[in-house]
Amino acid sequence: MTDPETDDSRTADNNDEFARKFEDKYEHYFPQLQQAYRGAFERMNDAYDSELVHAIDQQLLAESEPFYEGEGEFRVELLEDPADRLTGVLVDEEKLDAVLERYVAEIEAELRRVFGFDDPQ
Repeated sequence: MTDPETDDSRTADNNDEFARKFEDKYEHYFPQLQQAYRGAFERMNDAYDSELVHAIDQQLLAESEPFYEGEGEFRVELLEDPADRLTGVLVDEEKLDAVLERYVAEIEAELRRVFGFDDPQ
């Protein structure tokens, strides 16, 4: 497979290879995963309360798991009951859910960008 950061010509064959390698993502793509999570963090930290963003990053997203769904789509899976896991910051559950949903969407978008699947917008 070609470098995912520079490959604009995804074919079924190299997409299948990417999916296979993504199953062992920490072995094959750890720097890219870090880059995607860092990019999402920076975007969120600029847009939301930094204390809340840091708490979500350290307490909820540190245990998250990114999955490649195919056709350029990623999914980030969180542990159950994220509101119960967040400590040290006061936030109502509705706001937490909204910020966390946006944060996960940012991570998924960064994963698409880092791995060369982003839509030109």
